[in-house]
Amino acid sequence: MLESARIEAGFPADRNWARPVAGGLVMGLARGAEDLEAIQRLRYQVFTEEMNAVFPDAADGLDADRYDPWCEHFMVKEAHTGRVVGTYRLLTPANARKAGGYYSESEFDLSGLGAIREQVVEVGRSCTHPDYRNGAAIMLLWSGIAGMMHRSGFRYLLGCASVSLRDDGVTAAEVWRMVKRGLEGASGIPRVTPHHRYPVECLDSALPARIPPLIKGYLKLGATICGEPAWDPDFNTADFPVLLDIRDMEERYRRRFGLD
Repeated sequence: MLESARIEAGFPADRNWARPVAGGLVMGLARGAEDLEAIQRLRYQVFTEEMNAVFPDAADGLDADRYDPWCEHFMVKEAHTGRVVGTYRLLTPANARKAGGYYSESEFDLSGLGAIREQVVEVGRSCTHPDYRNGAAIMLLWSGIAGMMHRSGFRYLLGCASVSLRDDGVTAAEVWRMVKRGLEGASGIPRVTPHHRYPVECLDSALPARIPPLIKGYLKLGATICGEPAWDPDFNTADFPVLLDIRDMEERYRRRFGLD
């Protein structure tokens, strides 16, 4: 199923791995069941063991769900050991239909995407091993994603940026305060609506908090938070919908990822 999903995804069939970068990391696409299992094991370690997320389908040390077989899975490995230390998955419009929808549709009404929906690729299940959270692994993953999007002709990336609620929502309130004004004054930005909205306006937004690195990273790339946050009880997070138009990607990242 993994291989057939790839063939039908509309992405180029190139499976070449990037050359090792500083730190001895390599990036490429999962090639079969063994790679996918290694990815699912890393996700379990990060999401379940570290973040205490509770997934109904997680078992035997693996975080697996019904979307995995329909996705392209980017992975970063240690060149000298082959250990998987980072991952991201992508779901195309065609394969989303076969999977019964995007994963994000469990949290958001995506009808607001309108006509651009057929140009939207969903990204998600992003994680890196604690030893590699210095930015190198995530930039390798993003370079692969950007290159694949460019070659395949898809224009938009949709994902969820999760903010932990273990601080009673203080950070989520800070994120919402930062983006709300821009949303209210913006025109032409597609909007999505959460099924179960997280009530950020009820939180004490006067308390100091830092914007999470993942959201900072998305915004630096040129992405927009395109709606109010949803509450994800599995992760105990407020999930902010993020939309990136590849054509609007910040110039330095376009050059870095070879898009210009």
